[in-house]
Amino acid sequence: MENGKEIYTDFCVTCHLPNGKGVEKAFPPLAGSDYLLNNREASIRAVKYGQNGEITVNGITYNNSMAPLGLTDEEVADVMNYILNSWGNTSEEMVTTEEVARVQK
Repeated sequence: MENGKEIYTDFCVTCHLPNGKGVEKAFPPLAGSDYLLNNREASIRAVKYGQNGEITVNGITYNNSMAPLGLTDEEVADVMNYILNSWGNTSEEMVTTEEVARVQK
């Protein structure tokens, strides 16, 4: 989890904030996010390739772009596991490098 936390701090904290709450109507929250829990593959895809277009998180629609971060599959797995197990989020199934590698654009 430490590597994931470091990646989050380096690449994600500016928009999603240290507490994972994001900025309402600008950058979606990761803390307590129904989107993360219900859209695992799409969430991995967003971290791996970036995100464009509307998504709805906890009933609020966001339509901002997230640039690709240039992370390796291992780094994507690490940061996803950190996010999925921080700020009250819990995931019984860890994201693996192999799972990330299978996610296509």
